Amino acid sequence: MHRLITFILGLILIGQHHLDVAIEGRRRRDERGSVTIENVLWAVAVIAIVAIVVAAIRTFVTNESNKIR
Repeated sequence: MHRLITFILGLILIGQHHLDVAIEGRRRRDERGSVTIENVLWAVAVIAIVAIVVAAIRTFVTNESNKIR
């Protein structure tokens, strides 16, 4: 009887270990995705800022060139 209980407890511990490994692997993947999303958001923000600066410079140059005529 003690061997059966030991065997069942061993199976439960092995199953728990595999479950912990699977959950930890999922958590790591989720965190890596969040870093990627963060990088994409920063890239979009930088592109937006550059577009605003280019538009401001273009407007300034256009206005100044119209004054020359």
